[in-house]
Amino acid sequence: MDKKTVIVRGGGDLATGVIYVLFKAGFKVISLETEMPSAIRRTVSFCEAVYEGSSEIEGIKCVLCSDVNEALSENEKGNVAMLNDKACDILEHIRPYALVDAILAKKNLGTNRDMADIVIALGPGFEAGRDADIVIETMRGHNLGRMYETGSAIPNTGVPGLIAGHSSDRVIHAEHKGILYNRAAIGDVVKEGDTIAVIRDESGMEHPVRATFTGLLRGLIRDGYPVTAGFKIADIDARTEEHDNCFTISDKARSLGGSVLCAIMYLANKKTINREEE
Repeated sequence: MDKKTVIVRGGGDLATGVIYVLFKAGFKVISLETEMPSAIRRTVSFCEAVYEGSSEIEGIKCVLCSDVNEALSENEKGNVAMLNDKACDILEHIRPYALVDAILAKKNLGTNRDMADIVIALGPGFEAGRDADIVIETMRGHNLGRMYETGSAIPNTGVPGLIAGHSSDRVIHAEHKGILYNRAAIGDVVKEGDTIAVIRDESGMEHPVRATFTGLLRGLIRDGYPVTAGFKIADIDARTEEHDNCFTISDKARSLGGSVLCAIMYLANKKTINREEE
């Protein structure tokens, strides 16, 4: 077991906040992603490395690697490493110091406590003490970042957090199945009714995706991505003056990162004390 290596399942915007904090704290981080990540806030998601080969966010570089050895080499160079490894096959080759499930799928996609000595999971779908050692609350509000040693996070409500008076209307979902083509870019100020993208269905018909209100386009799924009806594709922020927020890690992501770091140190100290008492 490498006492410096932490595996993070996921590379979206919230996982990126976790990766950022762990990296800054001195851990070597390997992020595991699918072959086609669907991050909305792409400008602050390390998973863009899957498409571009590398991604740099707030001075930290993440490099897509072809195998475990290359990933460990990138860690030694001072970079975050990323692997296409949905099934966590990396665990056949190394045992990390800790494993963090930051997929935010609202359900458990295979994480269990045997994967590492320290296993932490974010959000609903996990039971602390069974699926992970600690579960971190991801719901905005008073309990955001709370660590649960027993029980689970608040169940998924399906309602996005309230930002500047907007909740459900700030997140846009596809109304049709097809290929999405962008007509705007992250960071643009869009007006209510503007076409920010189109979805081209199998017949070739294009269905416009319109801004739900005037604001800053904070997130937009990658151009050319195949979507299904109901798929989350965009995020608008009413605070048009907050342009830089489109390109920096969010308060929520940083909070979750701090909680994960705290959980790792807490469990590490707890295990040390238990060993000393034996």
